[in-house]
Amino acid sequence: MSLTREDVAKVALLARLRLRPEELDLFTGQLSTIVDFVAQLQELDTRDVEPLAHGIEVRNVFRDDVRGPSLPREAALANAPQHNEQCFLVPPVLD
Repeated sequence: MSLTREDVAKVALLARLRLRPEELDLFTGQLSTIVDFVAQLQELDTRDVEPLAHGIEVRNVFRDDVRGPSLPREAALANAPQHNEQCFLVPPVLD
């Protein structure tokens, strides 16, 4: 199913994109190629293929968290622009 110039113009209008005539011609060809490729993929028999969350095996390459000594409160607050004796003071972000 190839897209027409009118199809691409309608999608551009819905997406609030202003396309020049030469861009419309360019994108019509490119999007038609993509849609045709997706149509080819839909023809594949995938009944015996297990669904994947990732195309490659994903594994955690980082070490487990290890608890270590904490920074003393005074040292953590020493360079804060604003703080009280116990915590950082930041401007409110919600009214």
